[in-house]
Amino acid sequence: MANPTDLSYTDEHEWLRVDGDTAVVGITAYAAEKLGDIVYVELPKVGATITAGAVVGEIESTKSVGELFAPVSGEILEANDAVVSSPELVNNDPFGAGWLIKVRVTSTGALLTADEYNALTGE
Repeated sequence: MANPTDLSYTDEHEWLRVDGDTAVVGITAYAAEKLGDIVYVELPKVGATITAGAVVGEIESTKSVGELFAPVSGEILEANDAVVSSPELVNNDPFGAGWLIKVRVTSTGALLTADEYNALTGE
């Protein structure tokens, strides 16, 4: 699955869709594929303050447990309850229905373009 060029990426395999001061965050198709079948997702609570680079959640698959790192600092506006109850959405539609959190952004961490992320992952 090609990485959409209208998103920003992190070297921890998250993507961001920024609209004004709000960002939607998820994990990339590359990360979802490497994790394998995702069976559990833990997300931060609405209203929580997160810091770029800090662990904010957990994604468990049949292969391993991975940490979700915050790509931005800010306040959690929404957590995708659909992926908590149906974690396979992250595998099936990582850039759509499998999004994880919405954040009111106060600052960002280091972000990559789609081309830079493709170079990182060899895609």
